[in-house]
Amino acid sequence: MAGKFPDDGKLKVAVVIGGHSFEVPGFKVFWDALDGVDAYIQTLEDWSDDIAGVQKQYDCVVFYNMHTFTPTGEESWPMTKAKESLEALGETEQGIVIWHHSLVAFRKWPLWREISGLEYMTLEVAFDQTMSISVVNTDHPITDGVTDFEIVDETYDIANPVGDMDVLLETDHPKNASKVGWTRTHRNARVFCLQLGHDSQAWANPSLSKLMGNGIRWAARRQS
Repeated sequence: MAGKFPDDGKLKVAVVIGGHSFEVPGFKVFWDALDGVDAYIQTLEDWSDDIAGVQKQYDCVVFYNMHTFTPTGEESWPMTKAKESLEALGETEQGIVIWHHSLVAFRKWPLWREISGLEYMTLEVAFDQTMSISVVNTDHPITDGVTDFEIVDETYDIANPVGDMDVLLETDHPKNASKVGWTRTHRNARVFCLQLGHDSQAWANPSLSKLMGNGIRWAARRQS
């Protein structure tokens, strides 16, 4: 029998982690502070195995994992269901957010590259960089209330995404790809990709919080 979420009007969001460490206390503070969002932080294994039977009930799935393998369906339990669950993304209108290091997860897997728009790439990073972020699409619901801002974050020297997309955010930082935020569609699902968000320095930035809250609502089709 499937479990049930509290009927409190909040968006139910699965935050999928694993394959990369992060600052646990600051991460919890970030999610607790998002208005109207009820975040359930869980490993890829927990999300895939879905013991409570609630996987399809989430309004949105935010991926913050960085697994490096390509799922084959032959991994040891409980990872065996990861491939099946990830391949099912987009069957419904359940929102998808690919956040920060999750953009470079599953680097050789065509499916993940298709969802994010990022082709297989090499990656060079630099920490504690001050990045100037330009809002290049001010009419999108995700950028509503957000103006150009600076953020201290990790830079990603990778190729820019390709294919159909709506670019929302750019930077001119020499150690980073120019595009840092964009939207796509994957089958029936809206997809929001956001590179920013490495640690507490970035999570404390009000513009990042605004973007994530707006992005989740947009992906979950609570905003047009």
